[in-house]
Amino acid sequence: MIKEILIFVAAVILAPIIGGFLSGIDRKLTAFIQGRYGPPIWQPFYDIVKLLYKQKILVNNFQVFSAYMYLLTAILSVGLFAIKADLLMILFVMSVGLVFYIAGALSTKSPYSQVGAQRELMQMLAYEPMLIFFAIALYNATGSFNIGQIMTHGRLLLDLPLMFILLALVLTIKLKKSPFDLSASEHAHQELVRGILTDYSGPYLALIHIADWYEMVLILMMIAILWSENLLIGALIALLTFFLDIVLDNITARMTVKWMLAFSWTISILFTIVNIAYIYFRR
Repeated sequence: MIKEILIFVAAVILAPIIGGFLSGIDRKLTAFIQGRYGPPIWQPFYDIVKLLYKQKILVNNFQVFSAYMYLLTAILSVGLFAIKADLLMILFVMSVGLVFYIAGALSTKSPYSQVGAQRELMQMLAYEPMLIFFAIALYNATGSFNIGQIMTHGRLLLDLPLMFILLALVLTIKLKKSPFDLSASEHAHQELVRGILTDYSGPYLALIHIADWYEMVLILMMIAILWSENLLIGALIALLTFFLDIVLDNITARMTVKWMLAFSWTISILFTIVNIAYIYFRR
């Protein structure tokens, strides 16, 4: 019990550090691709500290409550994954946080925030089925939803190559990168300016960014356990996926919501059916 608590606490502390560092690398690499110098790698941490010390400006109390709930569920999701809990429960907790995130933006009267929240809901409808299909495929390959049991299978990437691609797409949508930067462009190059984040400011915007770091690390952890035989190799595969997402962000244009939904659902269903059939044929 004490060991699990220590692992939980360690994951909660390390996840935002890793997430902030990767966000800094993202900015630096994006600047390099675009022929710019870019900010220092530690800039995301400077931004968070600056936001935390800014004046607290409230639109309404529910929006503030939503920001805290989004962060709390993100922390809980990462902690539960670290102690090898049930994958379905982790996905449920993560979804609850996203509902609060969207509801908080919808509680304001800003048209940018309203449209951004509606698009975030569409993005959620796009990647949530991918995560559910991923869990179903994991169960077919391992016979369990428990992370500990799943990790005993070592080289799941060989059994679930198409599910790996689905997770990479989930990461792209979660990071709000092209062609899926619909609700709030990471680089603010769209007609909604900051979209769903428009009415979040100061310390409450900092909470949202930290929660985003937790969720990014959570998806990368899901990718890493596909090679749990050697978690160092799994981590390298996850990092490679992250870097490929950055490149994809800089070489593609933003698509429409309808295209995203049609593409994600088609790919999800097709890849899941083919990958599960592949598992059965291998047996």
